[in-house]
Amino acid sequence: MSEFLNLGLLLVEAVVYFSLMTVLLHFRHRIGLGVFLTALGVMHFVETYLAAVFYVSLPFGVVSPGSSVFFAGKVMLILMLYIKEDAAAVRQPIYGLFLGNLVTLLVAQIVLLHDPVILSPDQIVDMPFLRNMGLLMLWGTALLYIDSIGIILLYERLGRWAPRWMVLRFAVAGIAILTFDQIGFYALLHYLYDAPGEVFWGGWKAKMLAGFFYALLFGLYQAAFRDHGVVFSRRPIGDVFNDLTFRERYEDLLARTGRDTLTGVYDRGRMEIEVPRLIRDGLREGTQASVAIVDVDHFKSVNDRFGHQSGDAVLKDIAARLAASLRPDDHLFRYGGEEFVILMTRTDHAEALAVVERLRQEMATGVANEAGEPMTISIGLATAPDDGHSFNALLSTADQRLYEAKSAGRNRAVGRSSRDI
Repeated sequence: MSEFLNLGLLLVEAVVYFSLMTVLLHFRHRIGLGVFLTALGVMHFVETYLAAVFYVSLPFGVVSPGSSVFFAGKVMLILMLYIKEDAAAVRQPIYGLFLGNLVTLLVAQIVLLHDPVILSPDQIVDMPFLRNMGLLMLWGTALLYIDSIGIILLYERLGRWAPRWMVLRFAVAGIAILTFDQIGFYALLHYLYDAPGEVFWGGWKAKMLAGFFYALLFGLYQAAFRDHGVVFSRRPIGDVFNDLTFRERYEDLLARTGRDTLTGVYDRGRMEIEVPRLIRDGLREGTQASVAIVDVDHFKSVNDRFGHQSGDAVLKDIAARLAASLRPDDHLFRYGGEEFVILMTRTDHAEALAVVERLRQEMATGVANEAGEPMTISIGLATAPDDGHSFNALLSTADQRLYEAKSAGRNRAVGRSSRDI
């Protein structure tokens, strides 16, 4: 019974620790990030002390709360800090802890030169522990430094394959790095205290549980506040913090540029840079990509009848509805005038035809001109590699099919296998 009670207490500790630290992180813009960083650093001594001397029995082994709850939580919180801020913010607690523990190690060696006074028989000065404490803290901080770099790089590497599965990436990255951490920390415990193998296996199982549990708490936080972050990095690991910060801010700047000033969607210049690359990458991976040209039917008459401001309002409405109706991995660009281009990666011709037909139907019922008349669109569709291997080839084929759609009476989508939907 005591084993299950200990397990319950560890879960309570995890909830309390992660929840309170998340509150400090969430309100960092009001109370200052330093409050979160200080709280994170203060815990380090307690974590190390508990990991060295305090263990409890669980149903699956012998575990220290210091390692399995608090240190594991710190690694996950550092990843969370990275998601919410950037690598420059992450660098502060990592370097601060590392340098602070170097000072601790130095001071501890000086303190050991004293001849302590025993104030009472119950007072025991644990000199061997004091000697080992500095080494434990230094080793733990070195592992934390490696863990922090590793969990960030792994998290964003997973983002290349599963960009929308943030919580899953959070869990997988945490579990993988905590496994590495357990191996490294147990090696020193075994060297200093001859810790038995059950300490390793019990601690590893506890850290795996902690990784899942903290990911669950992170997922609940994300669901509550709908806050997302995306990061990328390709530079050497030696400059990882500067690199990650630069890359993240570059991606943010890039996301804000290359926009059409009227509609807010990506412009033709951005299209001519990104679409050819995305198509090439897809073909190298063996996946198909579809390109659609969308033309607003009878748009000139809107300008002629109601004026250019009314025409601009119609274009903005159409662009907004297209952007809202597309799938998360689709890309929308304003080609020029009343024409838009849609790139659908990893999408075959039949699926792309279904997507654009749905867009056509939604547009006919969702956008109207100043007189209340529905605005319709015509669409031409082409798919790589069957309709061409380059963006220019696909664009040319899609343009021909757009012409067919307009010649056939407009308000229709034309692809390779359909001429009148």
